[in-house]
Order: sequence, then C-alpha cells, then structure tokens
Amino acid sequence: MHTNTVETRKVQTVGNGTYTVSLPKEWAEAEGVAAGDTVTLHRHTDGILAVQARNRNGVHGRIGDPDTTNAADADATKPDDTNADDAGTTKPNGTNAAGTDTPDVAGTNTPDAAGTGGRVEADTRTGGNARNGPSIRTPALDPPSLEGTLRAAYAAGIRTVEVDHEEPLDAEQRHAVESVCRGRIGTSTATTDVPGTAVRMLLDPGEVSVTQSVRQLAFVVDATQQAAIESVATATQRAAVAERAEHAERLWAMIDRTVALGMADLEAADAIGVSRAALFESWTAMRELERVREAAADVAEAGSRMDDPPAESRIEELREIAETVRSGVSDGVSVVVGDTGAETARQALEGMDQARETIDAFDHRLATAEDPPPELRAVLSRLRRTAERGGAIAELGLRRTIRRTDEATGCTAGTAGSASR
Repeated sequence: MHTNTVETRKVQTVGNGTYTVSLPKEWAEAEGVAAGDTVTLHRHTDGILAVQARNRNGVHGRIGDPDTTNAADADATKPDDTNADDAGTTKPNGTNAAGTDTPDVAGTNTPDAAGTGGRVEADTRTGGNARNGPSIRTPALDPPSLEGTLRAAYAAGIRTVEVDHEEPLDAEQRHAVESVCRGRIGTSTATTDVPGTAVRMLLDPGEVSVTQSVRQLAFVVDATQQAAIESVATATQRAAVAERAEHAERLWAMIDRTVALGMADLEAADAIGVSRAALFESWTAMRELERVREAAADVAEAGSRMDDPPAESRIEELREIAETVRSGVSDGVSVVVGDTGAETARQALEGMDQARETIDAFDHRLATAEDPPPELRAVLSRLRRTAERGGAIAELGLRRTIRRTDEATGCTAGTAGSASR
C-alpha cells in the first residue's frame, strides 16, 4: 500500500503538441499498471484530473491521488480551460488518495459508526456511483438501534437499507422506520420478495441545490429564533418552535447527505455542480445554523419554566438584542452562499461583537438585581451563544470570499502565463 505523497512533475509535449506527464513508478506498480495498459482519466468540477487504473480483470480499481500523479497540478489542459470559480480549490483536512474526504465530524461515516449494535452487511451489487449507490442489509434491531442505523445510512449516502425480519415489525419498530422516513427527505419503504422491509433513500445529489438548501435552512432557523423569543412572552409560540425544528432537521439531514456524497465521490460532486471546497463551507454553515436552532430551542425551554413572563421593558430589550443577532446570522449566511461580499461579513462580525457586549451588560444588571431571574439569564446565555455562532458564520463567509478572490487571481495569472509561453 503506497502512502499519500505530493510530487512535482514537469508537463511536456509530444508530437502533435499533446501534453504528457509521467506517472509515479510506486503508484503504477501498486495499481498493477504497466506500459501498454489503459487507464481512465476523470476530469471533475474541482479542476482535478484523476487517474483510474484497471486491474487484471478489467475492473476499475482505486482512483489515484491527483496530487501524487500530479495530474491535478498539470491539469493536462490549458489553464484558460479551468473555471476560475472552482480552480485550485484546497481540499479540507482528511483527504485521502481518492479525494474521498468526508465531514466525519458530523458522524456521517458508515452505519456501524452509529453504535447500532447489530451486524450491518454492505451490498455493493448496485454499484457505488452517485445515482445507484450502495445498499446494506441489517437485521430488525431494537427500535433505537434500527432508527440509528437508518439515520446513519441516510447520512452516509446509502441507497437502500434492507431490514431482515421473519415476523412482521412490531409497533415500536414500525414507528422507528416511519420516524426516519418522515424526518428524511426522499425516503420511502417497500416490502421485499424475501421476508423483510426495504427502506429506499432515493435522493440523488444532482437533485439538490446545496446553496439554496442552506438559504432555506437559514430562513427556517431565523423564524425559529423569532418564535423562541416571542415564546418567552407568550406560551402560544412554543408549538411553532417545535414545528420549525422538525423542518430544519429535514433540511439539515438533506444537506448533510448531499455534502457527504460530494466529498466522498468526485462523480457526485460533479452532479452537485460545485467545488468540494464550497461544499465543505456550506456544510460548516449548516452545522453552525443547527447550533443556532438548538440555542433557540433552549430559549423556548427557558421561557416554559417561567411562572410569569418578564416585564414588558425587558421583553423589548430581549427583542432588540435578538433582532441584532438574527440579522448577523442572516448576513453571515448571505456571504457564505455568495449573495453578498466581504464587507457584509465584516459588518456582521462587528455587529456580533456589539451584541455580545450588550448581552453582557444586560446580564450584569440582572445578576446584581435583588431577585435575579435565572430563566431570563439562561435566555441571555443562549442569545450570546447565538451571537458567537453568527460570528463564526461571518468568518466562514469572509474565508470564502478570500478563497474565491485567490482562485480568480490564480486562474488569471495562470492564463496570462500560458499566453506568454
């Protein structure tokens, strides 16, 4: 097994002007590639040109590391053929030889990682491309483990989960399956020829606009925040917080699945139509928005513990702070998805700093009061956490604008260099 290395190889021309670059001998020997053999080249959205070898049976083997083959550096094409928006993107930490970097921190690996407790067998007869996807087979586990397996399979990009059972599923097992289907976009159930139930996860990465999904998630989270603050004043808004949380979870899971597929499979990334760097940024924004939603749920929970609503003056102060924080989160997301630029990100960062100062001053007044209300201080604590997450999103947006500017500059420089040669 060869290790991941980065080499520099010189691009040369032969005969009719075709560009050539040599393959590392260690890689060729490891993959069984010899003179006269045929390899397959895959050109992808990221500007990566991957080299795929064939084994002795003529079946495709592993995709070689684009950096190791240096095909990505050479690009085997003229620089002006590269899309300036996607060229030269840096891969997130954890990229392996195939470019199969997945956002593992989300727990989106194989279903075994979910700690589901039963034996889960993979079936790759359907193939592993973006449309077919792999299937897995699992016994009818206890309801929590069954639900965990299905959720993990959805996140990992599994196409079909076949649940084996001789006897009909009991009510709790059926509820576990139905709960996942309700909470995951693009899922359905069907009986199979053999005793069992098949859970189909039919959502293809090419059918999802990750950017638009992040915008929609941000809209739902914003509405959740607003309802949470109002629930401190009146209990009628608490149901709205729970309802919007379910909607946010469906969007969150769909983005998580799509990004995991795009990071793990270059073909899936091409189907999605954006660079993997942009996918990773969208995924990171999604995770931050989920933390904002959790903070809003905590605000509603704190409000439910209050015997009486706070004084109207305090409610108004809470609303003003919450409005500032919500605006900062929204502005940060707008930069991440490319709707606004670096100046908006900087303003959002400044606004989040000011919001934290205002929250700290309000909390100090409450702490020094004769009878400090603990639930109201808990609300302020969650608003402060939201402001911190809003700042993180704004920083992410600023990073993206810097990356895109750097890519555009690099592409322009590369084109100019090609012309000069």
